[in-house]
Amino acid sequence: MDRTVICMKWGKLYGPDYVNVLFNATRANLSGEFRFVCLTDDAEGIVAEVECLPIPDMGLREDLWRIGAWPKISLFSKDLHGLRGRALFIDLDMVIWGDLSEFFTYGTGLIAVDEGRWSGNLPSTMSSIMAFDLGQLDYLVDRLREDCEGVAQRYGLEQRYIHDMVDGIEYWPESWVVSFKRHLRRPVLIDRFLQPKQPAPGTKIVIFHGRPRPFDLIRPGGGNRGVWPHHIPGSVGWMRDYWFQNGGTVSV
Repeated sequence: MDRTVICMKWGKLYGPDYVNVLFNATRANLSGEFRFVCLTDDAEGIVAEVECLPIPDMGLREDLWRIGAWPKISLFSKDLHGLRGRALFIDLDMVIWGDLSEFFTYGTGLIAVDEGRWSGNLPSTMSSIMAFDLGQLDYLVDRLREDCEGVAQRYGLEQRYIHDMVDGIEYWPESWVVSFKRHLRRPVLIDRFLQPKQPAPGTKIVIFHGRPRPFDLIRPGGGNRGVWPHHIPGSVGWMRDYWFQNGGTVSV
């Protein structure tokens, strides 16, 4: 089976360090042959081992590059730069904490994160880490191209569009993927005295959705690294170790 790990970087929110750290962490946690591809509008600073390819043009309005992560839909192009086989897409603000091999063999079709289970709600697809067969969901691209404004207005976020349009989505086992905000961050007030918990054994991915982002936990200087009313007192040891062990620098 051909295996490709894909990330995307556009705009200025994430620097090349996020790509490089993700690549090195993937290489440390995925045995055997695989390709690592970054779809990007700016390859400067990204290590040579990463295959940097352009983001397919879907005719998106400028604002849809900033709101809703709509460029992600290009992952499902019928011919994505000739890539074949099974793909594992990983957002840049994910932390790889365990073996990734099973992400390529678990289930069939589209596999994603179920955000709904964290709050006891109905399944709700999160696109932070997805596995899929390349070229098999191209109707998502076609529909968006046909009515970009209507689709974006109806769904707001690309992951809501995916959730509604794709039948039979499966979800990763709950123990594999954890949320920093929901599972590792301490409760309000307690978080002023205790650092965030380290991921438990068996965790494979830590999701950082919104703020704080991984670099917020390791950046130099003082001050709160959380978002009010939450508080993170100083840099977080396990996050700092992960970042530097995987080639990160102190400036992104």
